[in-house]
Amino acid sequence: MKILVYGAGVIGCYLAHVLCAAGNDVTLLARGSWRETLERDGLTIVHHLQKKTTHDRPRVIGALDSEHYDMGFAVMQYQQMAAILDDLAQADSPIVVLVGNNMDAGTMETYIQAHTAAHKTVLFGFQGTGGRRETDKAVCVRFGDMGMTVGGVRGEPSTADKQALTSAFSGTGYRLTWSADMDAWYKCHLAFILPIAYLSYALDCNLRRATGKQIKTGLQAVREGYGLLDALGYPILPEDTMEKLHGLKGALSYTILRLMAKTTIGELAATGHCRNAVTELEALDTAFAALRERNPVFPMPHWDALRSAMPDWEMIRRRYEKE
Repeated sequence: MKILVYGAGVIGCYLAHVLCAAGNDVTLLARGSWRETLERDGLTIVHHLQKKTTHDRPRVIGALDSEHYDMGFAVMQYQQMAAILDDLAQADSPIVVLVGNNMDAGTMETYIQAHTAAHKTVLFGFQGTGGRRETDKAVCVRFGDMGMTVGGVRGEPSTADKQALTSAFSGTGYRLTWSADMDAWYKCHLAFILPIAYLSYALDCNLRRATGKQIKTGLQAVREGYGLLDALGYPILPEDTMEKLHGLKGALSYTILRLMAKTTIGELAATGHCRNAVTELEALDTAFAALRERNPVFPMPHWDALRSAMPDWEMIRRRYEKE
């Protein structure tokens, strides 16, 4: 299959690597010096937990071309996605999957459908990989072969689209999980990651300093975030999410988070992203605050305590956007 990956951050790079491994004809859209590196040296990924390095040679472009693609994946930060919607609408591809945090999925789908010359399926996905991009390589942290949760705003992909997506990753071990409500899924994911971001910024992006009490406060804040979404009528997704916050499973979640915080995994999966994606996290924080305005009396004391403990966004930008 001929596949476009629009965006060459760590997530896009790993996605391109997997699609190359499946034998697809992959085109990776990148810009700046990173594009030059990819054109000259190919795509090098250090897989941190797997203790291995891979090299791939996808075709590299710097701007959308007129080629036909069997499907395209757009992998951008939340606040950057709106700027490429016209490209996604114009792309000669019957399936477009927008990958990453997204609080405006319905609006983006409507825009693409209204501006495309030929009908295309617009789906949304999330790939749970982390890491950082260095001068000559990407460093990826992932558990196993990973995969993607993918679906529509109002239903799962069609049978034909599921078959096409499954075929694109055939033989790689990359797992596809179908969702019938990616809008709710994204909001639930945000309720989980924002407390971690607040704690990271409060600790100068050094989660190794986090105490057990602070991590417990983070989990309590997550519960409050899910409670708000439930009160607003959103389903809590994935369906087993609440089970992981109570009883024995809740204790296990606490143990896992504390271990991650004390290791390089926490750096690559959480605090590294906080340093490198300040603008995105500020935009996501603003979007979640707008949700809270729909039920301003809903109690979220642990959430508020975490958020008030971190510096304001202006100070965070001054600190990390210079790095």
